[in-house]
Amino acid sequence: MSNAEYLSEDDLDKYEQYADRFDPLRNDRQARRKRKAKVKYKPKRTQNQIIAEIADTTTIEGEFSPTYQPARYEAGWLLDSIRPFYDEELITDVLSQVKGGKEASVYRCQAHPGTGQTLLAAKVYRPRQFRHLRNDKMYREGRSILTSEARLVKTTDHRIMRALGKKTEFGSKVEHTSWLMYEYTTLQILFEAGGAVPQPLAAGENAILMAFVGDAQLAAPTLNEITLEPGLARLLFAEVLRNIDLMLQHQLIHGDLSAYNILYWDGNITIIDFPQVVNSQTNPKARFILERDIIRICDYFTQQGVKCNPMAIVNDFWQRYLALNPQDEAADESRRLMISQEA
Repeated sequence: MSNAEYLSEDDLDKYEQYADRFDPLRNDRQARRKRKAKVKYKPKRTQNQIIAEIADTTTIEGEFSPTYQPARYEAGWLLDSIRPFYDEELITDVLSQVKGGKEASVYRCQAHPGTGQTLLAAKVYRPRQFRHLRNDKMYREGRSILTSEARLVKTTDHRIMRALGKKTEFGSKVEHTSWLMYEYTTLQILFEAGGAVPQPLAAGENAILMAFVGDAQLAAPTLNEITLEPGLARLLFAEVLRNIDLMLQHQLIHGDLSAYNILYWDGNITIIDFPQVVNSQTNPKARFILERDIIRICDYFTQQGVKCNPMAIVNDFWQRYLALNPQDEAADESRRLMISQEA
């Protein structure tokens, strides 16, 4: 039996005190530093290395073998993002990519018979490190953080608030989830209210599943791709204004509305792309964002022969829904100058 087994707790405490007094490595900071193993320098990964790692860790499991074969660089986030929709029996196949973008890509999917649909669209967000959204801080102002269950994160949730403040990896993931959920919940609100938006069916950690606009051969084009007859243009312009009005009734402003984000199919429009939606009551740049949306819409419809006055439209909406404060007039004038410079 070793001597250590004969030691009482008091003896052990005395030993610890002795070690603290006479072990030079316990009290000598420089000695401790010398004893520590040096951390080897780990060079920052390039974007190509990150893409390769994502692709290498992705496998297709079970029976989910899509018709559409993604390129190696997109396989990682596409299959992981869409697989839950297959497992939940919402889709049976991914047929093709219909739109690729810097922020997200959209895929035509074969709907599961249980959905009552033939085709569905899956909007899959790019990984956070590859997304490119200019000045997204402007859209986040005045709106709370949403969880993956569409619940508001309380400011008393110190873990999340601290992660967001320090911009940790977890904080970035929380922001990414919130960004996606704002698009999904906005689609829910507007669809139920009779808005011209795709019906949302489900949301995952990195994708939204919604109704598909188009057919098996062709996805609906955006307005900027087509020329309208004057009579139809006037009708569609009125429909766009109805939807802007509907959004404001729910304290929402699209934030990126233009002919590039409005689909056209069989004489009807469908407004898409809502992740940057802002709260008209709490975002300090609400009027600037609303003006920009309406000016862009008027620019397109003016080219289609529709006579419109964008500032008169903005003022009408603003007075009816937001009641401009006199002290804000100077700030709004500077925002109007910014819009004219952008145009």
